[in-house]
Amino acid sequence: MWSMIGLIGGLALLIYLTMKGMNLLVAGPLSALFVAVLSGMPLFPQLVAEGEANFVGSYMGGFSSFVTSWYLMFLLGAIFGKVMEDSGAADSVSKLVVEKLGMRFAVLAVVAACAILTYGGVSLFVVAFSVYPLAISLFKQANLPRRFIPAALAFGSVTFTMTSAGSPEIQNWIPIPYLGTTPYAGWEVSLIVAVFMMIFGYWWLKRMIAKAVSRGETFVARDNDPTMDQTRPLPNPFLSAIPLVVVLVISYIFHDSLMQSALIIALLGGIISTYVLARKFFKNFWNAISEGTMGALIAIGNTAAVVGFGGVAKEVPAFGEVVAAMTSIPGSPLIGAAIAVSVIAGMTGSASGGQVIALPLIAPHYMDMGVNAEALHRTVAISSGALDSLPHNGYVVTTVRAICGETHQAAYWPVAAVTVVIPTIGVAIAIALFSLGLGI
Repeated sequence: MWSMIGLIGGLALLIYLTMKGMNLLVAGPLSALFVAVLSGMPLFPQLVAEGEANFVGSYMGGFSSFVTSWYLMFLLGAIFGKVMEDSGAADSVSKLVVEKLGMRFAVLAVVAACAILTYGGVSLFVVAFSVYPLAISLFKQANLPRRFIPAALAFGSVTFTMTSAGSPEIQNWIPIPYLGTTPYAGWEVSLIVAVFMMIFGYWWLKRMIAKAVSRGETFVARDNDPTMDQTRPLPNPFLSAIPLVVVLVISYIFHDSLMQSALIIALLGGIISTYVLARKFFKNFWNAISEGTMGALIAIGNTAAVVGFGGVAKEVPAFGEVVAAMTSIPGSPLIGAAIAVSVIAGMTGSASGGQVIALPLIAPHYMDMGVNAEALHRTVAISSGALDSLPHNGYVVTTVRAICGETHQAAYWPVAAVTVVIPTIGVAIAIALFSLGLGI
């Protein structure tokens, strides 16, 4: 009983501390310590026999294993995003989308710009930084409440693009070594679900904004609002889009032979092609490399901090009980897999972290049951992008607070609607379609 109280209480504490603004690198181990103490877990390796669970060993094991597995992907993804930003290529692509859609479709323009950059392999965090100045300009011209900007950025970045078939984001690549699949697993169902999330999510976001406007909410300018540099020359938008295509093409060519390592070559190809095509537009190429490196360290550090929390959580007795209950749910095995991954992703506040913790535990169980690997891959990918967007998620915290300067109280609920509720409905649709035999 105490172990279950510790597990639930630790998650609640992690969410509370994040909502209060505590850094995830502090909140993660502090919340994990709460779980360990209430579960009676020894704190230090010296207090147990070799190989036995302890707080420090379990936390750092989860933290370091995630960094070991995914550092190069985070590094190259962040650098690719930064060189796209520093060269003006990201602005050029985003600006073209905005100009074609116009102020009348301000929200759609923001969502579309994020979606194109994300599906092209640009890091989620860099996309938010890159598109935010455009979003400010559009929302100001359309006089829309700025508290919905985080929802527009998140909807275009972490829903129908992040977990779809073919996406170069790591949330679509983590299941590959566990299931022996490809990033295009279950693409037929993925396409249907992505279209649903895109249409329904956009409708809901527009409806929330319209209601706020009808209540009298307007855009409120701030002195520190970013402005687009209209005098800066930008590379041709169609040339700027080529590195995005390069990432997708290279990942497609090498995904069978190199699996998740194909992403390393693909992102490196994106960096090189950006330099070649837009080298005369760079402000400072080597500074972009440096900033991308620091951004990667922060992003992977925040994610690893909550994976470390999961590393402690999965060693306590209550965690085994929760997983056993979820994997024995009657009906389609995909339901149990979706719930298990969603819950663990929610606990860690990370789609990638949830997958890394859940898949070693559930993949052998479901594969032994004869569950279709492609259906399981797509179900896991989509479900990981649902409860992961709880308030303590690193992307949510960064986008709401650091980039947009909003509070969770003002901006989080629209974010939750489009990044928690919509993907949850999406995974239900995916399971239903797989159960009918589509894509299998």
